[in-house]
Amino acid sequence: MEVEAGREEQRPPSRLGRLNIAVNRSPVGKYFKLAERGSNFTTELRAGTATFLTMAYILAVNASILTDSGATCTINDCINPSESCKFPPVDAGYSQCLDRVRRDLIVATAVSSLIGCFIMGMFANLPLALAPGMGTNAYFAYSVVGFHGSGGLKYKTALAAVFIEGIIFLIISILGFRSKIAKMVPKPVRIASSAGIGLFLAFIGLQNSEGVGLVSFNSATLVTLGACPTANRVAVAPVQTFDNGTVILMPGGAASGGIMCVGGKMESATFWLGFVGFIIIAYCLIKGIKGAMIYGIVFVTAISWFRHTKVTAFPDTAIGDENFRYFKKVVDVHKIEHTAGALSFDGIGKGYFWEALVTFLYVDVLDTTGTLYSMARFAGFVDNNGDFEGQYFAFMSDATSIVIGSLLGTSPVTAFIESSTGIREGGRTGLTALTVSAYFFLSFFFTPLLASIPAWAVGPPLILVGVLMMKAVVEIDWHDMRQAIPAFITLIGMPLTYSIAYGLIGGIGTYIALHLWDWSKAAYLWIQKERGLGVGVEADTKPGTSENGLKSEKEVEGV
Repeated sequence: MEVEAGREEQRPPSRLGRLNIAVNRSPVGKYFKLAERGSNFTTELRAGTATFLTMAYILAVNASILTDSGATCTINDCINPSESCKFPPVDAGYSQCLDRVRRDLIVATAVSSLIGCFIMGMFANLPLALAPGMGTNAYFAYSVVGFHGSGGLKYKTALAAVFIEGIIFLIISILGFRSKIAKMVPKPVRIASSAGIGLFLAFIGLQNSEGVGLVSFNSATLVTLGACPTANRVAVAPVQTFDNGTVILMPGGAASGGIMCVGGKMESATFWLGFVGFIIIAYCLIKGIKGAMIYGIVFVTAISWFRHTKVTAFPDTAIGDENFRYFKKVVDVHKIEHTAGALSFDGIGKGYFWEALVTFLYVDVLDTTGTLYSMARFAGFVDNNGDFEGQYFAFMSDATSIVIGSLLGTSPVTAFIESSTGIREGGRTGLTALTVSAYFFLSFFFTPLLASIPAWAVGPPLILVGVLMMKAVVEIDWHDMRQAIPAFITLIGMPLTYSIAYGLIGGIGTYIALHLWDWSKAAYLWIQKERGLGVGVEADTKPGTSENGLKSEKEVEGV
């Protein structure tokens, strides 16, 4: 038996084993500290692959969400230019512009993600991946710019806000203030903001524009059950009623998308296909199968690529025909033509510009910093002081990516919680992040496929990302109303006001209001204490008071 054991120990390593040994001993292995961190080359490749599979959905989802803002498309792109050509029935020329912009944004998402992952891997040497963040992209598209440009800022101006925010974020990172700023935000609001963004994303995934269409508009209750076929959807427009009973469309009022069902509820074929995708993703998440999001998206999308069906992504229209022709290219290196360098500082004087900028900065400080710390802690890198190796360049990577991403036309970049998948696979060095970066590079060549993913394939992962983000609520002390109330206002305010900014403002404002009396009382007692400790002033003294007539220090402390 001992001889058998000795022979077993001396068995030569496999080819992969020899490769891992060679890489570990090479300058590359020493630079990335493979042996020191208990990893090897093939483990890092596998970890990077797992991470990419769980976050690759961002390529299609981010581009779709940002395209809903209209991006750089204007009424000048319409065949028949008018203020209403951007809204249902959408002008064919405007729709074609949206398709072109969506392709640009897929490439912009890939480039900004590639750069962020490269910096994280090469300089921070951490197994963390970055990409445009879910939540901030929705805020950018639906709250700041608005559906097809119906919001407070133009797309180009919003990009300028992201650019300036990125510069500020970069300076804060260089000076090392990020963790300090994050700690200034009230804890219940900080915790609830993650769950609130999750609810916001789920609400988007339930609608028609970027989802399965289950939630529809109702004139009395605002929302109701939908999932009706496209033929049964109608647009909603703001009207003005005069004293004589005349009803007209409000000046500048824009019609919505087809958000109201006039019949056929729960009869939408695309909804039921999306529901199947939802079940696939949910089952994979339950079983812990890697790439869960991708499997659901791929299944729904593949079914939708067949033409002449009720669920086709290429209807028998001029736009459908053009999209199908582009789809058949399969491989195409798309050049960014419309969104790159589209920044405009014309609206910098507007209050809404600075509201958006501050919100972007606040969310990035909280979300990115929190994710980086949580992932570093999960990987076992955080020390007793709360610091981790490579944190300086880790903080620099996302800030740099935000600046570059804004120049390409996309929303802020952040660290992805999906990095935990690669860490579970054994990823412990920057080679994991570099592997993810390489996959994003390969995605450049498959823009036609990525641009042909329909909304009902994107909706299910949005809903389930919301599920994953709800984990944070268990950290809130629901028994303490001074924490529970601000947390709830933050959580519920984001989806119901359709704005991350309003949810944060509501939560912080409520927290301040509920603590104002305690803070005022504490400040009063502190002032009293300071005056009691000061130099005595000639005054009548009474029992229980100091020489200046105030209560004694002990009595002040005991109030």
